[in-house]
Amino acid sequence: MSIKKIAEQVGASPATVSRVLNHPDYHCSKPGLRDKIWKAAIEMNYTPNTAARNLKMGVREAEHKICYINVLMTRSDTSKTDPFFAEILHVIETEIHRSSCILSNLWYRSLFSNNARCETENIDRVISEMYQESEGKADGLIIVGQCNRKAIEKFCKVFKHVVTVNRNSSNYAVDEVLCDGKKIASKAVDYLYTLGHRKIGYVGECKGEIRYSGYLEALKKHDLDPMPEYVIATRQREADGYDSMQRLLQLPDGPTGIYCANDITALGMLKCLSKYKNHYPRPSIISSDDIEEAQYSKPMLTTVRVPRDEMGRFVVRLLLDRIHGGHQTVVRLEMESRLIIRESCQNVSESIWSDYCI
Repeated sequence: MSIKKIAEQVGASPATVSRVLNHPDYHCSKPGLRDKIWKAAIEMNYTPNTAARNLKMGVREAEHKICYINVLMTRSDTSKTDPFFAEILHVIETEIHRSSCILSNLWYRSLFSNNARCETENIDRVISEMYQESEGKADGLIIVGQCNRKAIEKFCKVFKHVVTVNRNSSNYAVDEVLCDGKKIASKAVDYLYTLGHRKIGYVGECKGEIRYSGYLEALKKHDLDPMPEYVIATRQREADGYDSMQRLLQLPDGPTGIYCANDITALGMLKCLSKYKNHYPRPSIISSDDIEEAQYSKPMLTTVRVPRDEMGRFVVRLLLDRIHGGHQTVVRLEMESRLIIRESCQNVSESIWSDYCI
């Protein structure tokens, strides 16, 4: 199936289709076009014609089997919820394309990141239906995001090869590419501590969340007692960040610094502070991921960068190495996070900002 046919189906130029398929950070001027292009590519089982390309370049290589790779996104039921995982997905899509493989299916199933739902719902049926959708074209499965341990075990019985990419470890259940969420949280809390903050809050998911565990351990390391009223257990979306900030602002003695589990939630918190900037004190906010929007907020968001580009590339390479028999033991590749200092955090003694807006 050619790029030209994809272009005809989605109403774009072949050049635009090629840029989307080959460059994960390419931005289409038309909203939704990128998703349409990849949807068409999946439906057409598109793979680059490497044989023709190599012949044109005068390169000869042994014929190899085309691999069909499926991707499961576990943090939401749509593609619009969390930009961090969307950005990882873009890298994975491009790496599959560059590896001359076929992206067979892309599923969004938040069920598998919810341990309580996995205990009550029939996950065997859901997994079986997913495999049937793959029509036997299932050389490998990439799970993006946190996944229930029992579900991972069941996926391994159905799909040939399974790898995960996430901030939370699967504890060697399968091959994984990881940026340790506990270390991410510790790095964020440590930075707030160096700025003089001693009343440090947390906003994000708590139950079974490694970043929350890291937050608690970091407080303990600095001999700080966790304050229950400073912890807001919430889903991690922009609207939830806005609501969480409203709750914290109502406290008579609120936190001076807040670690927010992800950037998109933190941006919601900044929007809330923008609305109430003349009525309440301003806490420092630090989060994690470093999505693209983090550098365009005002103030610009201080965050702990998770290397999503490297994680997306390595998870595809790790899967292909296992498919081709390159390794047999379970492998964990851990990536290092990095503190990105911008404007949303300052010393506890400094005055409040005069402006908050996104």
